[in-house]
Amino acid sequence: MQKIIHIDMDAFYASVEQRDHPQYQGKPLAVGGSRERGVVAAASYEARKFGVYSAMSSRLAYQKCPHIIFVRPRFDVYKEVSQQIREIFHEYTDLVEPLSLDEAYLDVTKNKVGMPSATIIAREIKQKIFDATQLTASAGISVNKFLAKVASDMDKPNGLTLISPEEAADFVAKLPIKKFHGIGKVTAKKMQQLGIFTGADLRRWDKAKLVRQFGKVGNYYFNIAQGIDQRSVNPHRIRKSISTENTFDHDLASLEEMETALHQLAEELMRRMEKTKSFGQTITLKVKYDNFQQITRSKTLAYPINTLDLIIRLYQELIRGCDFS
Repeated sequence: MQKIIHIDMDAFYASVEQRDHPQYQGKPLAVGGSRERGVVAAASYEARKFGVYSAMSSRLAYQKCPHIIFVRPRFDVYKEVSQQIREIFHEYTDLVEPLSLDEAYLDVTKNKVGMPSATIIAREIKQKIFDATQLTASAGISVNKFLAKVASDMDKPNGLTLISPEEAADFVAKLPIKKFHGIGKVTAKKMQQLGIFTGADLRRWDKAKLVRQFGKVGNYYFNIAQGIDQRSVNPHRIRKSISTENTFDHDLASLEEMETALHQLAEELMRRMEKTKSFGQTITLKVKYDNFQQITRSKTLAYPINTLDLIIRLYQELIRGCDFS
């Protein structure tokens, strides 16, 4: 039987800013954006009490919390702290699958310290993270990735939740469908329209019926309704995409301004691709208007996109195909 831990840092970017700037401690804080424009990348727990969350427009965040503090993100610092945390993970196991800078799965079934209890390991990791970074993390422990991921979100911040094999079936049956990892807002709404509000409701549907309603992912929904997830922790997860973006302080009104901005983004994208030695064949342009409407344009080539000149040329083709009238 697997022993899986999911570690999720608590309000990671915002917590780093509050740690490094004592004047922000205990105050509602948003990383990213400003009062006028932009998007919140992370919100402190003090800001969340006012209904401010990541991916929310900063203008709406300001409306919800007029005394919120906006700070610019410092991704170089977040990456440095994330590396400290990953080094702690590797003290216990090399089966570490990072999902982002602030969360990861660990398979501690066979671990480097010879400890039989995954719960004790999780507690030690949380303490070591705090000692090294002065930041808190929440941990979920269970027999598979799905249950561990859900468990880590049950008692945030600074929580630790175990879902034992004996508790799994009952836990999933009572779990609201909107809290299922892998079921987004749109799918959850569709399920609720079909009378599926909890894991118990989902469990009443057979696999064939779920596949007819939701496509291939119906197989996944069928399994997690039973608390089954056979995915292994993959330390060599293949990167599917590389991206870079920017929210500007003012509207880019001319094509010349847009192409200048795209040139800078293309240079950053090229640096990231060279650093990871990853080159794709599809390039996508995302444009967000001042009313927050968003469009995307893509182009796929028969060969790798691996030079700056090619990236810039493709970006120019895509931006000139957009309607800004």
